[in-house]
Amino acid sequence: MTAWRVALTFDIEHSDRPSTAGGTDRLLDALEMADVTATLFVQGRWAEANPTTSARIGSSRHLVGSHSHYHVRMPLLTDAGIAEDLRDAEAAIRAATGAESRPWFRCPFGAGADDPRVLAAIATAGYRDVGWDVDGEDWRVGREAAELETAIVEGAIAHGDGAIVLLHGWPDPTPVALPGIVARLRDAGATFVRVDESLVA
Repeated sequence: MTAWRVALTFDIEHSDRPSTAGGTDRLLDALEMADVTATLFVQGRWAEANPTTSARIGSSRHLVGSHSHYHVRMPLLTDAGIAEDLRDAEAAIRAATGAESRPWFRCPFGAGADDPRVLAAIATAGYRDVGWDVDGEDWRVGREAAELETAIVEGAIAHGDGAIVLLHGWPDPTPVALPGIVARLRDAGATFVRVDESLVA
């Protein structure tokens, strides 16, 4: 069976829907148990509010990227506003995790990922936006872990080599679904990589 790569990525941010406290720590536990290295896009304000978990992220093997500071839709900001948001996020993430987020960035909600002005402002700050190929929609209210597992596995297999998977740090089903996702994709020949190992620099 030919090996192929999957990059599991997680947006680490404040929850905007009902969820149980400690979700990101449960996610980190699940990744550790599965021996998977992932990419974590951390929101600056979240990092400031969660110093213990942020320090744990920084001491892990996971790649750290920026998910902005305020989690606002980037096209709503001026060029100066984007630059300020990125600077604030970078400083907060570095202070809380000890890791450098540059050059990896993910636009909140994906908004701005196809906007030349936003992408130019991000590039000027030394970042590149990282999108996704498979969205498990783990943020949906009522999403079940088994349903999430199947969506991710089938989506990654359908995409094939280099699939970038989008998940989040706070939804309750995500750490529950993770062991099954990892086991089934490994059975299908996948190896798990960080974004910096799956994208051409």
